[in-house]
Amino acid sequence: MSLSIRQLKVFESTARLEKLTFAAEEQALSQSAASQSLKELEQAIGFPLFTRVGRELQITDKGLEILPKVRQIMLLIEEIEHPSKGELSGTLRIAASVTIACYLLPQLTAQFMVAHPEVIPEIMIGNTGTVISQLEKGQAQIGLIEGPASPAKLTITPWLEDDLALFCHPTHPLAKSGFITLDEFPNYRWILREAGSGTRNVFDQAVQKAGGSVGQSLAMNRQEAIKQSVRSDLGIGCLSRLSIREDIQSGKLVELASPLDLSRRFSIVTQASNHPLAEAFAEMLRQ
Repeated sequence: MSLSIRQLKVFESTARLEKLTFAAEEQALSQSAASQSLKELEQAIGFPLFTRVGRELQITDKGLEILPKVRQIMLLIEEIEHPSKGELSGTLRIAASVTIACYLLPQLTAQFMVAHPEVIPEIMIGNTGTVISQLEKGQAQIGLIEGPASPAKLTITPWLEDDLALFCHPTHPLAKSGFITLDEFPNYRWILREAGSGTRNVFDQAVQKAGGSVGQSLAMNRQEAIKQSVRSDLGIGCLSRLSIREDIQSGKLVELASPLDLSRRFSIVTQASNHPLAEAFAEMLRQ
């Protein structure tokens, strides 16, 4: 078996970027040269790394199996090509759920950059499912999520406590009492996060555990859209208390107590073979 560094780099780039054209551009190769490198690598190891689904390349199970080892090799090559001088440097790719990205990550990233000025942060924002997917594909080096998750090949470390809150417009029928019972849940329209988000998962599980049910609902993937919808009195919302604190204080929204247990824990997600930048950032978060 004869493998080349170029073949491994093309494979890793294609798996991370999910398009051969993007991988070729990143590796400064023509698309035909990048395609040939993948073909030679597959011939050398004896199994396909990708299957074509329409115009997309989808990594195979065997490809996923060897990907962590290839990334370890890439990390060693990077260390050889750019010897450490005692200071962390390079691009730190962080994937974060929406609440964390909006209300916690900016300050934490700034703090990390003060300690490590040679590091360039690259932040990707998505729901919990998206963050997990980006970690699995190597598109991010560290993830911060809001909901429960148990990916097989990633490490989940509990981080911070958080609470979701139900809220409504000040003129909503429930605003005066400031409370909603389980029996009242189906009577009102709900404005909720989309399926796959940590916030939605916690809400759905809490309702199910309490033995309740929700009637009509609108799903949105942006917190601000949910808040604006509730401000327009379209229904009852559910978001992290972090995201509605100022609106509650200003009287634009009213928080509703309920029988639900809406507590949750933010978590740090890392790969088995973690990048030094991700390890350093995770260590700062744990402190």
